[in-house]
Amino acid sequence: MKIYLAGPDVFLPDAVQVGARKKALCAAFGFEGLYPLDNELATPTALAIFDANCRLMRQADVGMFNLSPFRGPSADAGTAFEVGFLAALGKPLYGYSNNAALYGDRVEAAMGATRRNGGWWAADGMSIEDFGLQDNLMLDCAIERSGGAALARYGDGSTADMAAMAAFRQCLEKLAAERGRPK
Repeated sequence: MKIYLAGPDVFLPDAVQVGARKKALCAAFGFEGLYPLDNELATPTALAIFDANCRLMRQADVGMFNLSPFRGPSADAGTAFEVGFLAALGKPLYGYSNNAALYGDRVEAAMGATRRNGGWWAADGMSIEDFGLQDNLMLDCAIERSGGAALARYGDGSTADMAAMAAFRQCLEKLAAERGRPK
């Protein structure tokens, strides 16, 4: 079974090594990890990277997403696109994060928020989704509806744990248990 490994991991200073560790962990569970930085591109233009990642996603049987907050209270925008892409292909999705706090709580911590008129409002005047989810409902619900797993969450969102290895491992354990793959 091939797993597309998505997330802001590709922006880490040790991104190649993080990908290698995640792929090795996939192999230990009997899976093959497909990591975006494995694409060998003669000229890594934006379109070439996009096309190569889309090819990798089409090869995958499952998507596994690091939805740790990235440059703000929400998941990486590219990773959010990849969730939607694989959801549209009907693939099972698994998500994990380095932050156990719910989305609304992270928005409140990042910019301030108040409860009024039956809603929750950020300091910028915009409403905050209040469904008790890890991130935007379109991400969490795509994972739930896909037949994959709810988000595994560990930690306080420290950038030192951006790869979220413990939560990643939990997703692999769940996938192995659900899909009948031995550890």
